[in-house]
Amino acid sequence: MKPWLTLLAESGSEEQLLEHLSAGIAAEVPDGEAELLLVDAAGFLVLRASSFAPAKIGRVRFDQAIGLTGKTLQVGHPVHVESQLLAHPAAQRYPDFDESTFESAKFVPVATPGLRGVWILRSRKVWPQDVAHEARLMELCLGALEALAAYQHILAVGALSDRLRPLSEVAATLAGSPYLEEILQLLVNLTAEQFGYKVCTVRLLDETTDELVLRATQAKMSEYQRKRALRVGESIAGVAVLEMRTIIVTDVLNEATYVGHDLAEQQGLRSMICVPLIVSGRAIGVLTCYADEIRNFDEDEKLALETIAKQAATSIENAKLNVRSTLMQEMHHRVKNNLQQVVSLLRLQLRHKHYATLEDAIGDSINRILAIAAVHDLLSREDLDRVGMRVIADSLVHHIQQSTLLPDRRVRFDVRGSDVKLNMVQATQVALVLNELILNALEHGFKKALQGEVHVTFEEQDRTVSLWVANNGDPLPTDFDVMVNAHLGLQIVSNLSRGLGGTFRLHDSHGWAVAEVIFPRSDTE
Repeated sequence: MKPWLTLLAESGSEEQLLEHLSAGIAAEVPDGEAELLLVDAAGFLVLRASSFAPAKIGRVRFDQAIGLTGKTLQVGHPVHVESQLLAHPAAQRYPDFDESTFESAKFVPVATPGLRGVWILRSRKVWPQDVAHEARLMELCLGALEALAAYQHILAVGALSDRLRPLSEVAATLAGSPYLEEILQLLVNLTAEQFGYKVCTVRLLDETTDELVLRATQAKMSEYQRKRALRVGESIAGVAVLEMRTIIVTDVLNEATYVGHDLAEQQGLRSMICVPLIVSGRAIGVLTCYADEIRNFDEDEKLALETIAKQAATSIENAKLNVRSTLMQEMHHRVKNNLQQVVSLLRLQLRHKHYATLEDAIGDSINRILAIAAVHDLLSREDLDRVGMRVIADSLVHHIQQSTLLPDRRVRFDVRGSDVKLNMVQATQVALVLNELILNALEHGFKKALQGEVHVTFEEQDRTVSLWVANNGDPLPTDFDVMVNAHLGLQIVSNLSRGLGGTFRLHDSHGWAVAEVIFPRSDTE
């Protein structure tokens, strides 16, 4: 189904828009049709759109209390009739309106400022109720009514084609991409270009931390691109998400609750509008647009941005669903690859006879398998296509402390730095690297030393990721050469580092043994 904004721009009249909307929703109903009845000024329900009987549009008019349509308005939630539609006790036949070919129906109440009515979705088949499908249909039905309301509002103030052109441009481009990162970057670039804004940003809600994380901006300043996450309710953007409403600030430099006055002054930012990204009644992020002068955002501009935000939120959710679908389709392939990686690691262990006991060998294998499992676990809970490495590090540290650390050793762990987000392939490789380096720090750094610290640090700069695992326990031997003296764990690290397209080295620095891995971050699998 085409985005609402595209349908708005393609429609030459309100009737044509309604025809497009009813046809689009009908396509979502199994062997079905869609009709919209709206409450008029006199309080009657009037047929305004129909994919089934367009000739009856405007001619069917009845009281709000009649039939299943009236019942739906009264209860305020969808009414579903799975089969034998005309035999339903509340069913009402209308003159010259043949419904005998329909077996089932769903009645969806919708309302937006100035408009209220019911979508009737009829199917010629038995139509079992499906909660997920019903949620999607409700969202489509409400979105269609909002599109109609937007059309009427913009038409009322005139210059329809000029006002809809930038909206249509943004919407069509967003709908054409299935990739989350591309959608976000297109959103900020096109919105800034079409509306003449100095800076546009998108923050998405990380539900695990309840923070709004900067995911896209067309601002060129590197400091701006690294702006910290905001808590929900913090600053203007956080309040917009918390209260799910658009907020306008005339001058951010004089707004006490705004976070980031210094950067705003450096960038020359003054007026701001924050529009929450809302889908299915929940906020998933916020679109923030800045002007380089003090100005007002009029009602038409606010409505345009809110309409873009709705389309963007839907596109973002669809992209996440596409990623989840792709992951499900390819999971057997990925599991197979990771099992093959486990097999390769076990074969490496077989060729090394340094294990004192069978338990030691099995313990190492368990740790490596758990490192891979940690990535799969987070993949289902975070952004679906990216995994935060600090969380992986925390998970590995916790497990290793519980299973490997000798009871007489007092070693403090500290995971620090940026929460670098990597795709699954790189995340799995880095998790294995982390596992080996942390185990190496404990096994060889605290043979004699009974206490000390292990620091795990991440940093990303210009798309280059740096990882350090350092300990202040036993120093490295003076003649240590990683190319000559490396045991199995360090050989694995060296091989994986090359697989990442990076480098690995182990050296002393101010009394600390430091393992360093540097590699370029990849956004593709």
